[in-house]
Amino acid sequence: MSSIEDEVSWAVEYYWSKLSDQAAEQQEGEDAARGRRAEVLGGRQLDGFATVCEEILMDAGVPEESIYFDHEATLPGYFRATKRWDLAVIHDGELLAAIEFKSITSSFGNNLNNRTEEALGSPTDLYTAYEEGAYDTSPRPWLGYLMLMAENDDSTGSVRVSEPHFDVLEDFDGASYVDRGEQLCLRLLRQRLYDGCAFLLSDAERGVDGEYWEPQEELAFRRFAGSLVGHIKGYLEFQGTSQERF
Repeated sequence: MSSIEDEVSWAVEYYWSKLSDQAAEQQEGEDAARGRRAEVLGGRQLDGFATVCEEILMDAGVPEESIYFDHEATLPGYFRATKRWDLAVIHDGELLAAIEFKSITSSFGNNLNNRTEEALGSPTDLYTAYEEGAYDTSPRPWLGYLMLMAENDDSTGSVRVSEPHFDVLEDFDGASYVDRGEQLCLRLLRQRLYDGCAFLLSDAERGVDGEYWEPQEELAFRRFAGSLVGHIKGYLEFQGTSQERF
C-alpha cells in the first residue's frame, strides 16, 4: 500500500471525477489496475474513501470477507430498526467497526444541518442498541465519521445567525460553513460520539488532481486511520492470545 496521503489524494480525485463526470475513461483504466478495489467501487462519489479504508483494514489483518459496504453494511438500531452504514467490519460474528463518509459541495446551510442531525443520531442509535444486547458478544464497536467539504466562496464566507432570544455559542458567531463543519467533526470526536473523525477540504479545480488539505490536525485522516488500526489490531491480538490460552 502506498502512503496514506497518496491514498487519500486518489480518493479525492475519484470523488471530483465522479461528481463532474470528467476523465471517466481514464478513471476506469485506473480502477481496473487496482484489482479488488475496482470490484468495491460502486460509482458513488465517496466510494474511493471506502476502498482506502478497506486496504488499511486488510493491512491490519482483517480478512477481505469481513469488510462490508453499502446495503451489506446495514446494522440494527434501537430507535429505528436498521441503519445503513457506508462500511462495517464484522469478524467471526462480532461487530468491530462502522464508518460513515459524507460530503458537502453546495447548499451548505441545509446540507450541513442535515449532516449534523444524522451524525448525532447514528452513534446514539447504534450504541444504545449495543448496550441493549443487539450485538451479542461483540466488543464496543469503533465508529468513524469522515466529511469532505468543498472550499469556495459560499463555504468560506461569514454566515449570519438568527439570535431572537439567546446568543449562539461564541464559536458559531460569524463562523463560515467550513468553520462549522470543522467544529462539528471536532465536537463529535471530543464528545466521544465517534472514535475517529476526519475533516477534509478540497475544491472542484484542484480536487480533480487529488489536492486536498486538512485545517485541523486533530481531524487529519492519518489520525483517523491510526485510531481505527489500533482498535482492530488490539482486538485481533487479544483474540489470538485468547485462542492460544484456551
